[in-house]
Amino acid sequence: MEDFRLKVFETVARLGSFSLAARSLGISQPAVSQNIAELESYAGAPLLLRSRPGVSLTERGKEFLDKCRGVLGAYEELDKLFSNPDTLLLKGVMLESGKRANVLISKGRFADLDCPEDTPAQRVIDCGSLALLPSLFNTHTHAAMCLLRGYADDLPLKTWLEDHIWPYEDKLTPADILKGSRIAVREMLRSGTTFFNDMYFDIEQTIREVQDSGLRAAIGITVMENHTKAQEEQKREFVSSFKDPTGRIQLVMAPHAIYTVGKEKLKRTADFARRNSLRLHIHLSETLQEVQDCYKAHGMSPVQYLDSIGFLGPDVIAAHCVHVDKKDWKTLASRKVTVSHCPCSNMKLGSGRFPYELALDSGCLVTLGTDGASSNNNLDLREEMKFAALLAKVEGNPTLLPACEVLKWASCNGARAFGIDAGEIAKGKIADAVLVDLDNPLMTPCHNPVSNFVYSADSSCIKAVLCEGRLIHSVL
Repeated sequence: MEDFRLKVFETVARLGSFSLAARSLGISQPAVSQNIAELESYAGAPLLLRSRPGVSLTERGKEFLDKCRGVLGAYEELDKLFSNPDTLLLKGVMLESGKRANVLISKGRFADLDCPEDTPAQRVIDCGSLALLPSLFNTHTHAAMCLLRGYADDLPLKTWLEDHIWPYEDKLTPADILKGSRIAVREMLRSGTTFFNDMYFDIEQTIREVQDSGLRAAIGITVMENHTKAQEEQKREFVSSFKDPTGRIQLVMAPHAIYTVGKEKLKRTADFARRNSLRLHIHLSETLQEVQDCYKAHGMSPVQYLDSIGFLGPDVIAAHCVHVDKKDWKTLASRKVTVSHCPCSNMKLGSGRFPYELALDSGCLVTLGTDGASSNNNLDLREEMKFAALLAKVEGNPTLLPACEVLKWASCNGARAFGIDAGEIAKGKIADAVLVDLDNPLMTPCHNPVSNFVYSADSSCIKAVLCEGRLIHSVL
């Protein structure tokens, strides 16, 4: 019960972009242009001004928008009284337990996990050959490093980073970062990821791609010791002026590591982040060399060093934490730090085996990350679950980190770390989820959908990805 052209116009005016409006409405950009052209023909005058920075309203357009919103509001009232808007019914879908049910999603959340099959909904998907599982939350990556996939492989971390990666990155342009981010987003979507925590530079380009994609992200403002005061001021101004019309992006302060950021800048960054309610994202105790150097410089481990300067807290996401002893894990847990475990990158760079036993005993919140595609070499967090579960068992305990537990690391733990009410297929939770093809040979037979998803599936099994109840990737 609405004129779709009015909805298109209001969306373009609100988001200030034809491409963002197309993504939000699930239509093509030419379709957006056609709807706007029809309204401008009806109005007898231009309603929008198009320019390189974006889209703005003409005076006639401002007047039209005011009336348009009134009409759309009236339509909304009709919908509330007589329709079932923003609803999706997943009919006969298999849940994690193996049980089949009819799942109703309403206004972006799971409204009912066992409703009648004739429940009215705006859209119904027959899920007789599909399973519904939580989507994945990648808590440590460098998205645009997809551009370095396969570059400088099979080298020690220090050599790899200082002699190859950093010199290559110095040559990248904003246009390159946009291309790399676009590749990363496509790859993550196809493998079931709906959120990633990024650390890179030229972040406006990554933000732009995330806004267009329908994904969620925490975008890290990278801090290095060699950044000037002018660059620091630019970062502060960016934080103060940042506005995200999609509501799916949060900013994070990302001091790279203790070996690339000095004590005073670490303290300043933590203070700035906390004054602005931003999380902190840092590499920590990734290699034995990092730990040995820290003992030489400060007489303590990297974990104890960061704790001594007041850096650690429940707002910190610490990536890697490979060389962390029992005392360090106790500190991390007491400070409520989130740890992002990156098994593939740690194995490829020879960093060592993550201390699963200590991590689990500590009670620390552990999540999963892929790291960048230059040290992994992909961003498939589903694959990361399998490697984490297998690496945990390699010391001789096959019961350590079972499939159901590692799925929590990859889903609800990641969502919890970033304050997102998702990561579970549960009534009332935000509907971030994947639909998995049970007819795919890799999911057949299906004695246990979670076990299959962790140990045997690949990205070809992902038929659809939902973020807040919206299909943002689908091959249904």
